[in-house]
Amino acid sequence: MISKHQRIVFWCLVAAILGMGLWLFHVHQSERDRMHSLADNTPIDAPSTDTEPITLELANDSDGSITATSRQMALPSELTARARALLDHLVAEYALPGSAHPLPSGAAVDSIFILPLPVMGHAIDQNAKAGATGENNSTVLVPPAPDAVRPSTPGGSLAVINLHGSFVNAHPSGVEVETLTLLSMLGTLHANVPQIEQVRFLVDGQPRETLAGHADLLRMYPSRDTATGTPQP
Repeated sequence: MISKHQRIVFWCLVAAILGMGLWLFHVHQSERDRMHSLADNTPIDAPSTDTEPITLELANDSDGSITATSRQMALPSELTARARALLDHLVAEYALPGSAHPLPSGAAVDSIFILPLPVMGHAIDQNAKAGATGENNSTVLVPPAPDAVRPSTPGGSLAVINLHGSFVNAHPSGVEVETLTLLSMLGTLHANVPQIEQVRFLVDGQPRETLAGHADLLRMYPSRDTATGTPQP
């Protein structure tokens, strides 16, 4: 025989479970509505509906060559989105069956940042007055060092390419295969986004010594034509 006290405890637990379920449902609905609202209000630089000729500088592991190859693709017009789409297409080619430079499938580039050359630094403005909190948050531009890399043409920029750690960790190890990947990226950017003159690489937002144990990721690379093979249609 169940006592009155046990029945009260039982129904209290049932009520608590139902209440928790309703609360979780309400939170889920509110979060979904918020995400839909953000998606509706966020501008997206979609690719143009018209394709255009682009050049992918494709690597070949068998002979260590890089060949400029023409493709027809629809790309965004915004510079950063355009550069990322190009590298996404490039890595996707390497993930296809029978690729001459096989790489793991999946996104390689997490984000790209474009900075005008020469890169300017910032420092705390010692002459600015402190704010209401007593902190000085004002900054001033710091002129570039005399040996800083300067643009060779007006509008020349530095591209900071932030690679996914999953892509880097799965990349084949070896001097040649790693070098071909970097040269292929540099050549593809040079052929299609000439404003990018210099390139730096990060991995998950942090500096990393090498791509997979060999190719240097700490240096700044000039964007240039890296093709060594006969151009292909």
